[in-house]
Amino acid sequence: MKNDLNIVGKRVARSDSLAKVTGEARYTSDIKLPNMLVGKVLRSPYPHARIIRIDLSQALKVPGVKAAISGFDAYGIKWGVFRYTQDHAMLPTDKVRYIGEDVAAVAAVDEETALAALSYIKVDYEPLPAVFDPIESMKDGAPQIHKEYKNNINIHIHIDVGEVDKAMENAFLVREDTFKAAGEAYAMMEPYAVVASYKNGFLDLWMPNAGPHVRAKALSNLLKMPLNKVRVRHINSGGAFGGRSEVAPADLVASLLSIKADRPVKLTHSREENATSSRQIHDIIATVKTGMKKDGTIVAKDYKVIYNGGAYSSTGPIATSIPFYVYEECYRFPNVRYNGYRVFTNKGIRGMYGCHGRAFLAGNEAQMDLMAKELGMDPAEIRLKNGLKPGEMTATKSKITSCGLKETIEAASEKTDFKKRWARTTRFKGIGMGCVAIMCGFPMGFRSGSSCYVKINDDGQVTLVSGLVDNGQGNESMLIQVASEVLGVPMEDINLICADTEVTNLDPGSYSQAAAFVGANAVKAACENARKRIVAIAAEKLGVKEADIGLKDRMAYFVKEPDKKMPISWVVREAFFRGEPIVATGSFFPNIDFEREWVSRPWGQMAGTFSFGTSVAEVVIDPETGKVTVPRFTAAHDCGHPINPMAVEGQMEGSILQAGVATVTEGNLWDEGYLLNPDLLEYKVPLACDMPDMETIIVSSHDPAGPFGAKEGGLTVRMNAYSAVACAVTNATGELFEELPLTPDRMLRLLERKKGVK
Repeated sequence: MKNDLNIVGKRVARSDSLAKVTGEARYTSDIKLPNMLVGKVLRSPYPHARIIRIDLSQALKVPGVKAAISGFDAYGIKWGVFRYTQDHAMLPTDKVRYIGEDVAAVAAVDEETALAALSYIKVDYEPLPAVFDPIESMKDGAPQIHKEYKNNINIHIHIDVGEVDKAMENAFLVREDTFKAAGEAYAMMEPYAVVASYKNGFLDLWMPNAGPHVRAKALSNLLKMPLNKVRVRHINSGGAFGGRSEVAPADLVASLLSIKADRPVKLTHSREENATSSRQIHDIIATVKTGMKKDGTIVAKDYKVIYNGGAYSSTGPIATSIPFYVYEECYRFPNVRYNGYRVFTNKGIRGMYGCHGRAFLAGNEAQMDLMAKELGMDPAEIRLKNGLKPGEMTATKSKITSCGLKETIEAASEKTDFKKRWARTTRFKGIGMGCVAIMCGFPMGFRSGSSCYVKINDDGQVTLVSGLVDNGQGNESMLIQVASEVLGVPMEDINLICADTEVTNLDPGSYSQAAAFVGANAVKAACENARKRIVAIAAEKLGVKEADIGLKDRMAYFVKEPDKKMPISWVVREAFFRGEPIVATGSFFPNIDFEREWVSRPWGQMAGTFSFGTSVAEVVIDPETGKVTVPRFTAAHDCGHPINPMAVEGQMEGSILQAGVATVTEGNLWDEGYLLNPDLLEYKVPLACDMPDMETIIVSSHDPAGPFGAKEGGLTVRMNAYSAVACAVTNATGELFEELPLTPDRMLRLLERKKGVK
């Protein structure tokens, strides 16, 4: 690891902090454009019904209404992440498939008029049988939600490595358990909003998103417009967590309304609409079968996992695969079979999540703890035995480069005195450990890479242009910090232009954990190319070799005689005089197998690198009420070399909240197709009073391909926090959980099964 870094690796205030804490940061709902209209959506009252007729004529007669649209005003193009999953028209013309689905919309001069106009839209429906349970949906004779998908199976991921059945037969210890988890809401503080402004053939859009270029391309296709006429602009985002990853029906609705009215339109979801009519998180049923040797070595894994996908494909193949991949990237599986099914039901659309797969991941880890106990081992020991090491391959043929899994297990164990406390269980108190790995960027075709443009202005100030987007993680500040390190100017001298599709090049976005490893690498490459130009001129002017020039504190200097120096701004002006302004581009593509495909070819290098993490949770169970509290939580995370340790710690702490404490609180409640808790009163997100004492430990493995050794920061904690809490409950009770979240009623049933628990 380099020891001569000036700002990378230092704890610095994020560049966006001041605007956000003072309220000056603008979000989509803050946008006010001249003559802007208010959009409102008419939604389906049925979970499944054929659309017979949509009549907008009376709504258009309401004074103040400037436009009304339905799916018949669109082009009939269906969206999907992959060609073989294009099944979502955003505005249906054939039938509705969930309660709350967008059917028609109006744009009016004010909200009151728009809401009133919705009642004048006439829609004739023919109700159809509906199905809400994925197991029922897969049965012969179940209501068919999409005719193209037999038995409503949207995606089937089949992975079979080695000889699973034979290995199970020869295993010393075999255990099989089934775990369930309710779907969750993303529960962003900012309800979804979009502003569309169509003028002279050009469409400008503002909305919270995780990938502006991906969003612009989708809308270009849906609207049959050239890509350079669909511009997604930069805006702040009030939370994402995976829920802003894909184009939304509201994007198409606002765009069509603006085109029809020839005026800007703002469409803002209510809190309830944000829950019922934007993406949610998959319900999961995971059957986990594990075979072990007597020494605790895992010899076989056999999985059947069913995901409730709701009404449309969304990220189908990715969502069906990711829980397995983040687990196989952590542990050695010589024989493994995975059958993952994403199944259509008449519920809202499901998408990706920053801690996707909690029943699968927590079930694996809790089951492993009981098996370890039966073999006379402790959880840390069995994880170290089976954990992957640098240079090893995953079951699906991804090579692990940098790997700090061992160090995270040891650091978290030492900090919590884990082994002694796990063995010395106190009545109704427990401690548990969870481990996982995360890929840093996965195959997205030519969108897997990032490009950056940098120019040095005549006063020495720097302008960076990157397609990367920030959803609150600190991505913008990270890019500025990397540029500051390379160019030798303070962060305040750097202006970042990002997340605007018309002025930036392609970037994966805040998606697939690619921001640091891919986006920041592109910035580093561009700035290094600009640095070479600065160094060449400075060396010439100072009469020294280029190798002896350093850049720091806005100065180019002779490293052997630091007083021999000149301002970088002088160098830049000299470049202008020569007609060679200092501008540069840089790109980065991770070393991945672009032939790898989620369904047809699920093997090959998944990502350029992987991050690792271990979480340890402590729980207390009230035997009278069944309430579980988490008084302390310790997380150790291998993020390579952290660019900003304070930002990484913030992500780790947020992950403990989002996935650790949420293990005992968060879950959607349904009555058939009706979501019963679509607001933040009944949907129990953790509050400040629910937060544990937190200890965060950064483990540096210095990734050889990462920018200054960095890789993803924080998400491993989000993926393994559920597991740590579930394992702590197993430690306290000796029983495996059956379903998440671990609500009091479920805990009382678990305690009832384990009478006389010590």
